[in-house]
Amino acid sequence: MPFAVAWDHVHLRSPDPEATAAWLQDILGGEIVRAPGRIDVNLGGARIFIAPLEGDSAVSPPPPHPHQGLDHFGLTVKDIDAVAAEIKAKGVTFTREPTTIRPGVRICFIRGPEGISIELLERDKKYT
Repeated sequence: MPFAVAWDHVHLRSPDPEATAAWLQDILGGEIVRAPGRIDVNLGGARIFIAPLEGDSAVSPPPPHPHQGLDHFGLTVKDIDAVAAEIKAKGVTFTREPTTIRPGVRICFIRGPEGISIELLERDKKYT
């Protein structure tokens, strides 16, 4: 490939950017950084930009699962069962409980703000 790429950000739109950022901070440990016109959250080495919806613009509801296009984003954690117990105690909704999908890989899915699907996964280093 003649050029290199690197992740810069994921951009979300929210009717309540403050609440979305607070959820990412309180539940997943993100760091809120204020920027002109939006709120950024540094989360696991990535930046999430959260912009408000513009004026009275109508928006479409999230599509039903599964659907074509962006489905979810995944975050690696250590000790997924302990993490799951901690965030479940905070009232987070699980759409898939922690489960082993193949040797050395455990995953779960949670419902984030605005219906965002977030995968948490733990990989045993001997299988990576």
